[in-house]
Amino acid sequence: MSWSALDASLEPPDPALSRGRRRLVLVGVLFVALFAGLGLRLLHLAPEERTAEAAPEPAPVEPLRRRPDLLDRRGELLATDVPVPSLAVDPLQVGDPRRTAERLARIVGGIDPSVLERRLVKAKAAGRRFEWVAHRVSPAAERAVLEAGLPGIVLRTSEHRVYPKGHAAAHLLGFVDIDNRGLAGVEHALDHGRLSALRDAREIALSLDLRVQEALRDELGRAFREFRAIGACGLVLDVRTGELLGLVSLPDFDSNLGGGARPEQRKNRCTGGSYELGSLFKVLSHAAALDSGRVRVGQRFEIPPALRIGRHTIRDVHPARRPFTAAEIFSHSSNIGTAQMVFAAGGAEPLRAMLGRLGLFERAPLEILEIARPQVQKSWPDVVTATVSFGHGIAVSPLRFAEAVASLVGDGTLVRATLLKRPHDAAIEPGPRVASRRTVEDLRWMMWLTVADGTAKKAAVPGYLVGGKTGTADKPGRGGYRRGAVLASFVGVFPLDAPRYLVLAIVDEPKATAASGGTRYGGQVAAPVVGSVIARIGPLLGVPPSDPAVEARYKERWSAMRPTAAVATGGPRLAALDPRR
Repeated sequence: MSWSALDASLEPPDPALSRGRRRLVLVGVLFVALFAGLGLRLLHLAPEERTAEAAPEPAPVEPLRRRPDLLDRRGELLATDVPVPSLAVDPLQVGDPRRTAERLARIVGGIDPSVLERRLVKAKAAGRRFEWVAHRVSPAAERAVLEAGLPGIVLRTSEHRVYPKGHAAAHLLGFVDIDNRGLAGVEHALDHGRLSALRDAREIALSLDLRVQEALRDELGRAFREFRAIGACGLVLDVRTGELLGLVSLPDFDSNLGGGARPEQRKNRCTGGSYELGSLFKVLSHAAALDSGRVRVGQRFEIPPALRIGRHTIRDVHPARRPFTAAEIFSHSSNIGTAQMVFAAGGAEPLRAMLGRLGLFERAPLEILEIARPQVQKSWPDVVTATVSFGHGIAVSPLRFAEAVASLVGDGTLVRATLLKRPHDAAIEPGPRVASRRTVEDLRWMMWLTVADGTAKKAAVPGYLVGGKTGTADKPGRGGYRRGAVLASFVGVFPLDAPRYLVLAIVDEPKATAASGGTRYGGQVAAPVVGSVIARIGPLLGVPPSDPAVEARYKERWSAMRPTAAVATGGPRLAALDPRR
């Protein structure tokens, strides 16, 4: 650098130029401060405009677990999960709750915008990062939500439970809530009951046979409508394995819409209610009397017009005009005769012992939770023993009763029902013995007699030996029994030469019709249901025709015992029995 240049740089600056430079710097600082303030203000007023990197991540939501598929015993799909989109929002990213709520309500439908707005405001004030808007939105709604470009939208996939058969097995399958949690039937048991160990299985094979279920629902539903009943119950039980092949309770509901069903629709009348079953119970009381060894099938009893026990009087619908054998007491369904048999066997002690062995004092250990407790008298004076013998003064669930009958007519060992399919090659451990083989054979024969030549002729099915018992139970009310309100029922077993299946039908408060001959009794109302079900399911289940030799042997036994002399002098023939009991 030359001296002349150095001298020039040391010359005093131009005052005007210096003032201009200072002003430019001041204006720049002011602009920087202004834009910084505006930026901070915008960030405060509009948090939805923050970048994804600046915004905290929404709190994770635990995904809904997939439920196992439910199949019938032949592999038919009964329940499955289907993935569907669901809509939620992050409230902290919603700048205008009202606008967001109104837009979403227009797109999705079925949403009250004012309610959604309040929820969003409340969630935002609480600092929550997740709020449901709608489960199970349609694909079209999902696209519209995405195209709307609303801040804070969260779309996720959730599981929607579907029941392809609708009403077909509603009380067994049950249903789920909006979050796929079981609320009834097998669905509830998977979450909170004996089936919870299977919750993570991919699929579960139930004992139910959809073909049997549909036949049972058809026939029971026909009687339910024809007799204008308030309810009905029916089931089909495998006597050997305890598998429930069908269970119907009416009125029923569509499992896809279970949350909207009425209480009377949801009630499982086969398992969730206890009833006084009337003359059906005579199967058990006769078993107790015969198994005591003090009463024989051919033993005759005088049947008075009335039986007085203290201040109480017991009568029959049709008084007997001659002595009855134990078999005739069963076929005629005599209340007086049944009570006399029980007293001849020893009274309350053998009856209570039989009912205890059969589990009638406990809840049925089925896999679902809708199981009613039996209602049993604490003390058993003679009058209670007498009324229990013909099915009053004790109330049990139809399922519990069906297990008891299956135990007595199978091989005399205890049968317990199950809703799970048993493997074909699984060895079935026999339960404890509840009755002797002789008692089993006597019961089968008396049940055959009731269908072949007694009160249940309408349950007969060509080709099969069918046995059973009719029942018509008065329904209890305040201070006694309700006049005209009955349970009409029939329990049938087939084929009696090698018992395999039990079919039970109960119609609650049927109304008399011309088709029933103006009656509401088990022989006219329920027995035809069981006969029709057997005729439909026997061939489907591969049940071969009964051995004619067994029927010939049954007939020969009845011929040897038939009181021909009494019939000749005017006694009632079994062929002309009244079906009322």
